[in-house]
Amino acid sequence: MSIPENTRPLTGPAPCLKAPAGATDCHAHIFLPGFESQEGGPPIAELATVENYRKLQEWLGLSRVVVTQPNAYQADNSALVEALKQFGPEVARAIAVITPDASRQDVERLHEQGVRGARIMQLPGGAVGIDRMLAVEKVIQDMGWHLMVQFNGRDLDDYYNELQKIEGRYIIDHIGKFIDPVPADDRRVDDILRLIDKGNAWFKICGAYETSKTGGPEYSDVAPIAKRVIDHAPDRIIWGANWPHVGVNRAHYPSDAEQLDVLLDWADEKTRKKILVDNPAFLYDF
Repeated sequence: MSIPENTRPLTGPAPCLKAPAGATDCHAHIFLPGFESQEGGPPIAELATVENYRKLQEWLGLSRVVVTQPNAYQADNSALVEALKQFGPEVARAIAVITPDASRQDVERLHEQGVRGARIMQLPGGAVGIDRMLAVEKVIQDMGWHLMVQFNGRDLDDYYNELQKIEGRYIIDHIGKFIDPVPADDRRVDDILRLIDKGNAWFKICGAYETSKTGGPEYSDVAPIAKRVIDHAPDRIIWGANWPHVGVNRAHYPSDAEQLDVLLDWADEKTRKKILVDNPAFLYDF
């Protein structure tokens, strides 16, 4: 099967936010030629190569990237590993899909190549869900890795007890991904703050456009949730571009500069440096 070349915009008007040195995109997907989608995953509409991403990186003024295993590849991390090789260890880390039957040797090899976490995806197309999350944690717990967990925040009641059982670090992904957005004082946002206060949970600002009903650039229905969590725990927040936005059709493709510029409204300068530089440097061993 031949996958078309990237046709997404890789440059444009500069973002208003001038990213500080060492700024890290903690959520980007890479689709390379020669690597096909796997059974159970969605098809790959277009490539999104390391070369493509470097152009985007230059446009946004970013320095480092965390490559996240896309659903299309399911548990086949070979494209992810190749992307890490092309980026180089100075600027790239990754989140892989790890199954409970992964061997110690497999995990150690991925660690050497730059992987620092395991993806848990409790949404359609996800390779490993919350039902196997704690088993995956047992596989990675000695590596200093974390879990990256994505779910519909409206269903948090269903997952709260399992999340509390996580012993190591984990990330609550995509601003809690409330489908549809809820008020910032919703009890499930209260629960997210309780999870963070336990001491091992992080929160990723990423993909507001995926759930917002009001849209950008303000994302006024998602912004209050993000602001509340940022204000509550600025040392536990990271940011991701979510490029190349594979879940959105081209007619509604978001502005990449806008995805960065939301931080101008959501966090002050000191906090933005924590979100973009300091927090990811700690979490991803940069």
